[in-house]
Amino acid sequence: MTSDAATAPLLDRARTWAAQDPDEQTRAELEAIITEVEAGSDPAELADRFRGTLEFGTAGLRGALGAGPNRMNRVVVIRAAAGLASYLRDQGAPSGAPVVIGYDARHNSDVFARDTAEVMSGAGFKALVMPRPLPTPLLAYVIRELGCVAGVMVTASHNPPQDNGYKVYLGDGSQIVPPADSDIAERIAAVGAVSDVPRGNGGTVVGEELVDRYLDTVADLLDDGPRELEIVYTPLHGVGGTSVVQVLETAGFSETHVVPEQEQPDPDFPTVAFPNPEEPGAMDLAIALAGRLRADIVVANDPDADRCAAAIEGPHGWRMLRGDEVGALLAQRLLAGGKQGVYATSIVSSSLLGKMAAKAGQPYEETLTGFKWIGRLDNLAYGYEEALGYCVDPEHVRDKDGVSALLLLCAVAAAAKAEGRTLADLLDDIAVEHGLHATDQLSVRFAELEQIAATMDRLRTSPPSTLGGLAVERVEDLALGSAELPPTDGLRYTLAEGARVIVRPSGTEPKLKCYLEVVIEVSPEDGVDAARIAAAGRLDALKNDVKLAAGL
Repeated sequence: MTSDAATAPLLDRARTWAAQDPDEQTRAELEAIITEVEAGSDPAELADRFRGTLEFGTAGLRGALGAGPNRMNRVVVIRAAAGLASYLRDQGAPSGAPVVIGYDARHNSDVFARDTAEVMSGAGFKALVMPRPLPTPLLAYVIRELGCVAGVMVTASHNPPQDNGYKVYLGDGSQIVPPADSDIAERIAAVGAVSDVPRGNGGTVVGEELVDRYLDTVADLLDDGPRELEIVYTPLHGVGGTSVVQVLETAGFSETHVVPEQEQPDPDFPTVAFPNPEEPGAMDLAIALAGRLRADIVVANDPDADRCAAAIEGPHGWRMLRGDEVGALLAQRLLAGGKQGVYATSIVSSSLLGKMAAKAGQPYEETLTGFKWIGRLDNLAYGYEEALGYCVDPEHVRDKDGVSALLLLCAVAAAAKAEGRTLADLLDDIAVEHGLHATDQLSVRFAELEQIAATMDRLRTSPPSTLGGLAVERVEDLALGSAELPPTDGLRYTLAEGARVIVRPSGTEPKLKCYLEVVIEVSPEDGVDAARIAAAGRLDALKNDVKLAAGL
């Protein structure tokens, strides 16, 4: 036995946790660590597993799989489901009201979905379970289609393979926002022993016809038009594959070339270092295939298919389109088609959408970061955020939807090809009309969260007067809130000539994120290429000055 008395309370907590764990694998994992610590080994690993609990917030739960309250496991999920059920009852949800549960193909996603269904059934709700691993936007669709009081999606989106997560939607089909997150968290904290949580049956499996109804609804977004397009697609080992291929085929596109090494769902994501299409290297296989096939476009989803990425060929080879570029292309299509309503984006996305909406006579709104805010706007026609999230059909899915966005982007590309043009040409058109809006990001990872707070404090107390050679005309502390925005930890610098910088801590990682934008007018003499060169230089200067101002 270890002689360190300081580990005794930790060991007691661990033994209590292991005794209630219904999962043989995580229970054995924890018992092995307990035995090692009892024998005198370093208790750091055990301490980390019991250093608080996974925090339930507006993103639900997300963390590494494993035993203990600071990991994703069956105990944590059962408690979360019981807390959500208690919240729904307190909000007046009637007995027998439907709650739908979806899941992706990550490790234990199906197990966590089954546990959630049994807890919801035990609490008196009608648990509906998606028939197989499917895209997150399909769950958001089903909530509204079937009139559910809530939905749960078991997914960690584009996190590393060792992670899983738990995303909660309420009856409007949007992700939770404050104060629902803290209200649910309070009820989770009040849940007693897991063995005392009432468990019912595993719920009713949703029929495949509902999946087909969603896919047909997506395909119906397109009117008649050109469909001749060579498409390379990758689901990045996620759940988007069959859905995307079916939608493209139903909408009239010819054969889609799916990256064979990444076609099937695989929770280990063996061909990528990080299953996020934004990460360097994630799209290499798709771009290589596109080069061999002389394809027109590469499109991709993240593992739960709520985001869409794209790449196009340029004079210097294939390049990824930025989220703001795809956002502008989709907006142009919808505005040209006369879609009425609010056009919206997050405060960290490009300001270009506001100019495009104003020129078309449509209202425009900015929200805090995340589709939990964009998706609940009244009269929403279209919303996007720079992190590859797009909502092109809010009538049916009030969340980002990588399936419908991908289809619409392919339609834009096919229409351009029919005229002998490319997506790059369309982006140039937008730049000529509204000015070139160039965006970039600076992300800094910290070892300790305290360093992020210290950096934000330094920026608040000593704001810069110039950045990238441009005068800082206005500094807004977003933590104070405003008539337009709820408070959030962040700073917004409005610069001369339409430029801006926003600095905020990441909501999911120990990072500080800086979002940069410059606006360059396109002169008829010099053209768009010259404007792009000027913008690149100005963005580099902004990056350097932001680093200096933040002491990075």
